[in-house]
Amino acid sequence: MVSLQTPVCEFGRAAIDFALPGVDGKVWILEDCKGERGLLVMFICNHCPYVKAILQRLVRDSRELRALGVNAVAIMSNDPHQYEEDSFENMQKIAREYDFPFPYLLDESQQVAKAYGAVCTPDFFGYNANLQLQYRGRLDASRKEAAPEDARRDLFEAMRQVAETGKGPEDQIPGMGCSIKWIDE
Repeated sequence: MVSLQTPVCEFGRAAIDFALPGVDGKVWILEDCKGERGLLVMFICNHCPYVKAILQRLVRDSRELRALGVNAVAIMSNDPHQYEEDSFENMQKIAREYDFPFPYLLDESQQVAKAYGAVCTPDFFGYNANLQLQYRGRLDASRKEAAPEDARRDLFEAMRQVAETGKGPEDQIPGMGCSIKWIDE
């Protein structure tokens, strides 16, 4: 397992459209996912220890952001043939177990992850109401273990700012996670 850091935020970069199957049986497109004040696109998976460490916080923050007009969508782009835990059936199980308040989508071809420039799980892309990139940082100080409960909520605070002003913070701490498991890697 390779740990990677996310690149610096490319402020203003447009969100890329997609049409991906969700664990709910629906095919989701970008327009269906966005909120009135923004959208958080999250590349996650089921097996990664970095994702497992933050899942409860991710669900909490997504619920709170939705109340501010910022929706979220999670995309799983790993090759499930390398990790059975990332299979579509297990995606459905995890979404039910954690009561995901956002669509959980399968990027089987990995084209969406490549188009976004996603490098690891988790990898967060925070967009404003015009679907312009404003945040590309970490959730909080968590790594393979959850940060203390009182840790600064970097992603939540940044996306609250995006919801209120349309702009993300200038200073962002890169996210860290396991490399995406590319097909034929």
